[in-house]
Amino acid sequence: MLDVATGTGHVALAAARRFGDATGIDYVPALVETARERAAAEGLSVEFQEGDAENLSFPDASFDFVLSAIGVMFTADHQRAAEELARVCRPGGVIGMVNWTATGFVGEMLKTVGKHVPPPPGAKPPPLWGTENYVRELLGDRVAEWSFRTDTVTERFPSPEFFADFFIANYGPTLKASEALEDEQRAAFRDDLVALATRSNRAGDDTVATDWEYLVAVATRA
Repeated sequence: MLDVATGTGHVALAAARRFGDATGIDYVPALVETARERAAAEGLSVEFQEGDAENLSFPDASFDFVLSAIGVMFTADHQRAAEELARVCRPGGVIGMVNWTATGFVGEMLKTVGKHVPPPPGAKPPPLWGTENYVRELLGDRVAEWSFRTDTVTERFPSPEFFADFFIANYGPTLKASEALEDEQRAAFRDDLVALATRSNRAGDDTVATDWEYLVAVATRA
């Protein structure tokens, strides 16, 4: 199996734990190195490579399973990335994705980012990948069968303020947005993240519990 935009290797490692022949690819060297360290710590055999999801360095029909969890949705060229997923999957193989939805918590967070730091001209919002019709359109007749389901994962934080500060410091889209802003604008951005966590909170105390919606899309390669 191939894990596209593997990050620190979550999906590839899960496959290797189930005795799969796993490969992970990501364009961020530091993430790939962390993935290798994680595999070594568990004694798992996984091939991790640096590479671009829009230009995968594998021959056609190389893999039985081509997967991406909260990864390929952040590519710049959505159509090109979708074509690459299909190209390296063998006929009859499986293409599977987990993508944040536009209407869920992360979709709202990314809208907040766009409110403060507009995306580059022509860039399409990543949460489009969390829409069934959009994913169908991207892969088109390259796939023969589809299944979709929407689910949520509950994420917890000590407080709304902790959530905002943690994501500004550690999560790519919010980190980059914060770095692009002046002090006053950065404070307003943080306030909006705090407000989002507060608005979405379903915890019954001073902590934060938010449900993050995602789409699971699974297709059979034609």
